[in-house]
Amino acid sequence: MTTPPPIEYADASPQVRAVFDDIKKTRNVPDVNNFWKYLARDPATLKRTWESVKEVMAAGTLDPLTKEMVYVAVSVTNGCAYCIATHTAAARKAGMTEAMFGELMAVVGMANETNRLANGYRVPIDDSLKA
Repeated sequence: MTTPPPIEYADASPQVRAVFDDIKKTRNVPDVNNFWKYLARDPATLKRTWESVKEVMAAGTLDPLTKEMVYVAVSVTNGCAYCIATHTAAARKAGMTEAMFGELMAVVGMANETNRLANGYRVPIDDSLKA
């Protein structure tokens, strides 16, 4: 099965254009990423996903750089090359340095290793750590 083409702005319905316009305005970019163009094939999913991303990734108790770095870490663990690329770029734009990226990757690698060891050995949770 071939992958259907993305929805470009010129070919988009008014409801898709409205979401694209909001993404461009919110992110201060001239065009939306491919992710959004592919989600636009289902306008309801596009709108729902954008609204959720916009809400979750907005500044809050966690600053935007921290949120982008967490997103990179999860994307690395999940093996999503697209998300790694887009959120690494966003994290760099928010101030992530090469040293920070290197340290982040070290933490991701260590967490994945120790998670697998704990799961493999079926280590029970210490009573003092239970909430």
